Amino acid sequence: MAKARATSPAPSDPASLSQRPRTLITLADGSILDRTEGEEDTTIRPAKYGIGDDAGLAIRSTALRTASILRETGETKIEVKLELDGSGKSAINTGVGFFDHMLTLLARHSLIDLTVQASGDLHVDAHHTVEDVGICFGRALAQALGDKAGIRRYGSATLPMDETLATAAVDLCGRPFCVWKADVPLESLGAFSSTLAEEFWRAVSSSGAFALHVVVHHGRNTHHIIEAIFKATARALREAVELDPRSPGVPSTKGVL
Repeated sequence: MAKARATSPAPSDPASLSQRPRTLITLADGSILDRTEGEEDTTIRPAKYGIGDDAGLAIRSTALRTASILRETGETKIEVKLELDGSGKSAINTGVGFFDHMLTLLARHSLIDLTVQASGDLHVDAHHTVEDVGICFGRALAQALGDKAGIRRYGSATLPMDETLATAAVDLCGRPFCVWKADVPLESLGAFSSTLAEEFWRAVSSSGAFALHVVVHHGRNTHHIIEAIFKATARALREAVELDPRSPGVPSTKGVL
């Protein structure tokens, strides 16, 4: 954590704060990343500096990393809302029980607050619904990330689920690419065909414009394999979207992602 600067104006002095453009970003631990033009970034604690009382400070709406996507086709109607700096809360309703379970796990382990409301042609099968939710979730991620300034960009996780071991690695690079090395047994879990796990994550990677590598090292139970994939990818996303107080710029030598 950066140390407070002795030469900086006191945070409790609204007049001095108003002299320079300033952006305050809420981090996952509740602290505030202070980005003031012409000065080094500083991480501060709301309780210490009285954010929200007489300090004259406010989090600008542009600093909130949220997104809302509505997509309607002849096959599905999908609404996805998310907040990257959340606590893992979720409200999921896709009409596909196992898929709802996986999306709830995704929110919980990524700490992304997620709302999904979906209706689709389930009288056919769940394919269109699952794929289109993936498209909307990927677009929402891209929208919430904005120019990606200050994010860690990369994330990875290796996660066990009983007899299963899965790894997911993410690069929020702006280039869609999905490598899927997972031998998932062909099985229906309620209305969810096991093949739809790959369809979902390929749609997320493509519409979210990021690289995703999924490897299942070993496993037998279909439920465990898919759940390990969702949890590992959630953990990888959690790391990749997290703000890095040591690196406020775009994490690329090109200067853009």
